[in-house]
Amino acid sequence: MPTLGVPKKYAIPRGLGVLRPRDVAAKGVSGTRIQRLSESGELERVGRGLYVPAGAKITENHTLVEAAARVPSGVVCLLSALAFHKLTTQSPHEVWLAIDVKARKPSADWPPLRIVRFSGTARAFGVETHVIEGVEVRVTSRAKTVADCFKYRNKIGIDVAIEALRGYLGKRGRSMDELQRAAEACRVSRVMRPYLEALA
Repeated sequence: MPTLGVPKKYAIPRGLGVLRPRDVAAKGVSGTRIQRLSESGELERVGRGLYVPAGAKITENHTLVEAAARVPSGVVCLLSALAFHKLTTQSPHEVWLAIDVKARKPSADWPPLRIVRFSGTARAFGVETHVIEGVEVRVTSRAKTVADCFKYRNKIGIDVAIEALRGYLGKRGRSMDELQRAAEACRVSRVMRPYLEALA
C-alpha cells in the first residue's frame, strides 16, 4: 500500500481515511510527526485532532466520518441516518449519535453532536457498518431508522417520522418484515400501524 513521503519506519498508509494521532501512535508516529506532515502539506487538518492524507476524497458524509473517529462506539441514528439513507429532505447541522445509556457523554468541539441514549435491543438491533472515506461508520439500517423516528417522534416531530416512513415505503428493496422487526425492537408497532395503513 502506498505511503506518505516519510521514512518507512514512520510512514502512514494511504486509504486510512480520517486519522487521529493516537490511532497511529502504535506505529511509532508521534504527534510531532503528524504536525510536521500537516505543515508540509502531506496531511490536511479537517478538525481538531483530525487529519486526512492530502488529496483525500471528501464526501457528503464527511461529518459522519469525523463523528465516528471521535466516538468509535457511537451509532449514527435518527436525522443523520435519515439523511445518509436519503429518506428525508432535511440536512441536519448536527450528527445524531446513539450511545449506550451508561456511556460517558462525548466531549467534542467538532463536529457538533446530538447524543441520544439507546439501550438493550433498541441499541443492538439494525446496526450496519458502512465504509466511508476508508473509515468504518456504524449507521442504523433504513428500517431501524424509521422505527427510531417514531420512537423519538416527540423529539424530532411526527412529520419527520411520517416523511421517513413514506420514503422507506417508496424505496426499492424495502422489506416490510424488517420494518416490522424494527418496530417491535423499538416497541412502536402500535404507534406505526395507522400510518402504515394510511400510506400502504
